[in-house]
Amino acid sequence: MVVHPGIGNNDGTILNALLYHYPKIIEVPRAGIVHRLDKDTSGLMVVAKTVLSQRLLIQMLKEHQVTREYDALVLGKVLNNSTINLPIGRNIKKRTCMAVNNMGKIAITHYYIKEVFRDYTLLRVKLETGRTHQIRVHMSYINHPIVGDSIYGRKKIRCKLANYSSRMFNIKRQALHASFLRFYHPITGKKMEWSSKLPTDITNVIDLLRIDKNTMK
Repeated sequence: MVVHPGIGNNDGTILNALLYHYPKIIEVPRAGIVHRLDKDTSGLMVVAKTVLSQRLLIQMLKEHQVTREYDALVLGKVLNNSTINLPIGRNIKKRTCMAVNNMGKIAITHYYIKEVFRDYTLLRVKLETGRTHQIRVHMSYINHPIVGDSIYGRKKIRCKLANYSSRMFNIKRQALHASFLRFYHPITGKKMEWSSKLPTDITNVIDLLRIDKNTMK
Protein backbone atom coordinates (compact mmCIF):
# COMPACT_ATOMS: atom_id res chain seq x y z
CA MET A 1 0.00 0.00 0.00
CA VAL A 2 1.25 3.48 -0.88
CA VAL A 3 1.96 5.68 2.18
CA HIS A 4 1.08 9.15 0.83
CA PRO A 5 -1.31 10.31 -1.90
CA GLY A 6 0.45 11.31 -5.09
CA ILE A 7 0.25 11.20 -8.86
CA GLY A 8 -1.74 8.09 -9.74
CA ASN A 9 -2.48 7.38 -6.07
CA ASN A 10 -4.99 9.95 -4.89
CA ASP A 11 -6.72 7.57 -2.50
CA GLY A 12 -6.34 4.12 -1.00
CA THR A 13 -3.12 5.13 0.77
CA ILE A 14 -2.10 4.61 4.39
CA LEU A 15 -2.60 8.33 5.04
CA ASN A 16 -6.17 8.11 3.68
CA ALA A 17 -6.86 5.10 5.91
CA LEU A 18 -5.54 6.86 9.01
CA LEU A 19 -7.72 9.90 8.40
CA TYR A 20 -10.76 7.67 7.87
CA HIS A 21 -10.32 5.51 10.98
CA TYR A 22 -8.84 8.20 13.28
CA PRO A 23 -10.20 11.59 12.15
CA LYS A 24 -8.52 13.46 15.03
CA ILE A 25 -5.12 12.51 13.67
CA ILE A 26 -5.56 15.28 11.09
CA GLU A 27 -4.24 17.56 13.85
CA VAL A 28 -0.84 15.84 13.60
CA PRO A 29 1.40 16.68 10.60
CA ARG A 30 1.29 14.01 7.88
CA ALA A 31 -1.46 12.26 9.87
CA GLY A 32 1.13 11.14 12.41
CA ILE A 33 3.32 9.22 9.97
CA VAL A 34 6.86 9.03 11.38
CA HIS A 35 8.60 7.25 8.50
CA ARG A 36 7.54 5.65 5.24
CA LEU A 37 7.84 2.35 3.43
CA ASP A 38 8.51 2.09 -0.29
CA LYS A 39 5.53 1.35 -2.48
CA ASP A 40 5.11 -2.46 -2.60
CA THR A 41 7.21 -3.03 0.52
CA SER A 42 5.09 -4.70 3.18
CA GLY A 43 5.36 -4.74 6.95
CA LEU A 44 5.62 -2.48 9.98
CA MET A 45 5.76 1.30 10.16
CA VAL A 46 5.32 3.85 12.96
CA VAL A 47 2.47 6.33 13.31
CA ALA A 48 2.23 8.80 16.23
CA LYS A 49 -1.06 9.95 17.75
CA THR A 50 0.23 13.31 18.99
CA VAL A 51 2.45 16.08 17.67
CA LEU A 52 4.87 15.67 20.58
CA SER A 53 5.22 11.92 20.13
CA GLN A 54 5.76 12.36 16.41
CA ARG A 55 8.46 14.97 16.92
CA LEU A 56 10.27 12.84 19.50
CA LEU A 57 10.04 9.69 17.39
CA ILE A 58 11.42 11.45 14.32
CA GLN A 59 14.32 12.68 16.47
CA MET A 60 14.87 9.14 17.76
CA LEU A 61 15.10 7.91 14.18
CA LYS A 62 17.70 10.55 13.38
CA GLU A 63 19.71 9.50 16.44
CA HIS A 64 19.49 5.78 15.52
CA GLN A 65 17.43 4.92 18.59
CA VAL A 66 14.85 2.93 16.60
CA THR A 67 15.69 -0.62 15.51
CA ARG A 68 14.27 -1.44 12.09
CA GLU A 69 14.83 -4.83 10.52
CA TYR A 70 13.65 -6.22 7.20
CA ASP A 71 13.55 -9.61 5.51
CA ALA A 72 14.78 -9.48 1.92
CA LEU A 73 14.99 -12.21 -0.69
CA VAL A 74 17.85 -11.39 -3.04
CA LEU A 75 19.33 -12.78 -6.22
CA GLY A 76 22.49 -14.86 -5.89
CA LYS A 77 24.28 -16.62 -3.05
CA VAL A 78 25.42 -14.18 -0.38
CA LEU A 79 28.57 -15.61 1.20
CA ASN A 80 28.97 -13.59 4.41
CA ASN A 81 27.22 -11.27 6.82
CA SER A 82 28.41 -7.76 6.16
CA THR A 83 27.79 -4.00 6.27
CA ILE A 84 27.36 -1.63 3.34
CA ASN A 85 28.52 1.90 4.11
CA LEU A 86 28.00 3.86 0.91
CA PRO A 87 26.33 7.27 0.45
CA ILE A 88 23.02 7.48 -1.40
CA GLY A 89 21.68 10.40 -3.42
CA ARG A 90 19.57 11.13 -6.46
CA ASN A 91 20.43 9.24 -9.62
CA ILE A 92 22.03 11.83 -11.89
CA LYS A 93 20.50 10.32 -15.05
CA LYS A 94 17.09 9.46 -13.60
CA ARG A 95 16.01 11.86 -10.87
CA THR A 96 13.09 9.73 -9.73
CA CYS A 97 15.52 7.02 -8.64
CA MET A 98 18.27 6.87 -6.05
CA ALA A 99 21.84 5.62 -6.47
CA VAL A 100 25.13 5.20 -4.67
CA ASN A 101 26.53 8.70 -5.05
CA ASN A 102 29.64 10.20 -3.48
CA MET A 103 27.74 13.48 -3.13
CA GLY A 104 24.84 11.77 -1.37
CA LYS A 105 24.02 11.30 2.31
CA ILE A 106 25.63 8.68 4.52
CA ALA A 107 23.78 5.36 4.33
CA ILE A 108 24.60 2.26 6.38
CA THR A 109 22.96 -1.14 5.88
CA HIS A 110 23.80 -4.28 7.87
CA TYR A 111 22.76 -7.65 6.48
CA TYR A 112 22.78 -11.17 7.87
CA ILE A 113 22.20 -14.48 6.11
CA LYS A 114 19.04 -16.34 7.18
CA GLU A 115 18.85 -19.02 4.49
CA VAL A 116 20.73 -19.81 1.29
CA PHE A 117 19.13 -21.42 -1.76
CA ARG A 118 20.55 -22.50 -5.10
CA ASP A 119 20.47 -19.06 -6.74
CA TYR A 120 18.94 -16.87 -4.02
CA THR A 121 19.49 -15.82 -0.41
CA LEU A 122 17.06 -14.78 2.32
CA LEU A 123 18.57 -11.97 4.38
CA ARG A 124 17.72 -10.14 7.58
CA VAL A 125 18.62 -6.50 6.95
CA LYS A 126 19.10 -3.90 9.67
CA LEU A 127 19.01 -0.20 8.86
CA GLU A 128 21.33 2.17 10.66
CA THR A 129 20.19 5.07 8.48
CA GLY A 130 16.96 5.51 6.55
CA ARG A 131 17.57 6.88 3.07
CA THR A 132 14.99 6.57 0.32
CA HIS A 133 15.14 3.09 -1.26
CA GLN A 134 18.25 2.38 0.84
CA ILE A 135 18.07 -1.42 1.01
CA ARG A 136 17.11 -1.76 -2.63
CA VAL A 137 19.90 0.54 -3.81
CA HIS A 138 22.59 -1.03 -1.62
CA MET A 139 21.69 -4.62 -2.46
CA SER A 140 21.58 -3.82 -6.17
CA TYR A 141 24.98 -2.11 -5.93
CA ILE A 142 26.61 -5.29 -4.56
CA ASN A 143 24.95 -7.34 -7.33
CA HIS A 144 22.31 -8.94 -5.11
CA PRO A 145 19.15 -7.09 -6.16
CA ILE A 146 15.89 -7.91 -4.40
CA VAL A 147 13.63 -10.43 -6.11
CA GLY A 148 10.79 -8.71 -7.95
CA ASP A 149 12.37 -5.24 -7.88
CA SER A 150 11.62 -3.76 -11.30
CA ILE A 151 13.54 -0.52 -10.74
CA TYR A 152 16.98 -1.26 -9.29
CA GLY A 153 19.65 -3.53 -10.67
CA ARG A 154 21.31 -3.94 -14.04
CA LYS A 155 19.03 -4.44 -17.04
CA LYS A 156 19.94 -8.09 -17.65
CA ILE A 157 19.44 -8.95 -13.99
CA ARG A 158 16.16 -7.07 -13.92
CA CYS A 159 14.88 -9.03 -16.93
CA LYS A 160 15.84 -12.32 -15.31
CA LEU A 161 14.11 -11.30 -12.12
CA ALA A 162 10.98 -10.18 -13.93
CA ASN A 163 10.71 -13.46 -15.85
CA TYR A 164 11.65 -15.79 -13.02
CA SER A 165 9.77 -14.07 -10.22
CA SER A 166 6.51 -13.34 -12.02
CA ARG A 167 6.16 -16.52 -14.08
CA MET A 168 7.69 -19.05 -11.71
CA PHE A 169 7.01 -17.44 -8.34
CA ASN A 170 3.89 -15.36 -9.03
CA ILE A 171 5.25 -12.37 -7.09
CA LYS A 172 4.52 -8.93 -8.51
CA ARG A 173 6.56 -6.71 -6.19
CA GLN A 174 9.93 -6.56 -4.49
CA ALA A 175 10.35 -9.33 -1.90
CA LEU A 176 11.06 -6.90 0.92
CA HIS A 177 9.21 -6.93 4.25
CA ALA A 178 9.61 -4.69 7.32
CA SER A 179 9.61 -7.48 9.89
CA PHE A 180 10.74 -5.95 13.19
CA LEU A 181 10.53 -2.65 15.07
CA ARG A 182 11.86 -1.75 18.51
CA PHE A 183 12.22 1.50 20.45
CA TYR A 184 11.54 2.98 23.87
CA HIS A 185 8.32 4.98 24.13
CA PRO A 186 9.27 8.67 23.77
CA ILE A 187 7.02 9.70 26.68
CA THR A 188 6.90 6.76 29.12
CA GLY A 189 10.26 5.18 28.34
CA LYS A 190 8.60 1.76 28.09
CA LYS A 191 10.28 -0.72 25.75
CA MET A 192 8.10 -1.28 22.68
CA GLU A 193 8.66 -3.92 20.01
CA TRP A 194 6.70 -5.54 17.22
CA SER A 195 7.34 -8.32 14.74
CA SER A 196 5.51 -9.18 11.53
CA LYS A 197 5.58 -12.52 9.73
CA LEU A 198 6.42 -12.69 6.06
CA PRO A 199 3.32 -12.38 3.85
CA THR A 200 2.21 -15.34 1.76
CA ASP A 201 3.46 -14.00 -1.58
CA ILE A 202 7.02 -14.10 -0.20
CA THR A 203 6.66 -17.35 1.77
CA ASN A 204 5.30 -19.03 -1.36
CA VAL A 205 8.51 -18.10 -3.16
CA ILE A 206 10.63 -19.38 -0.27
CA ASP A 207 8.72 -22.68 -0.25
CA LEU A 208 9.47 -23.14 -3.96
CA LEU A 209 13.13 -22.34 -3.40
CA ARG A 210 13.34 -24.90 -0.59
CA ILE A 211 11.83 -27.56 -2.85
CA ASP A 212 14.32 -26.62 -5.57
CA LYS A 213 17.19 -26.77 -3.06
CA ASN A 214 16.14 -30.19 -1.77
CA THR A 215 16.00 -31.66 -5.27
CA MET A 216 19.72 -30.94 -5.56
CA LYS A 217 20.62 -33.21 -2.62
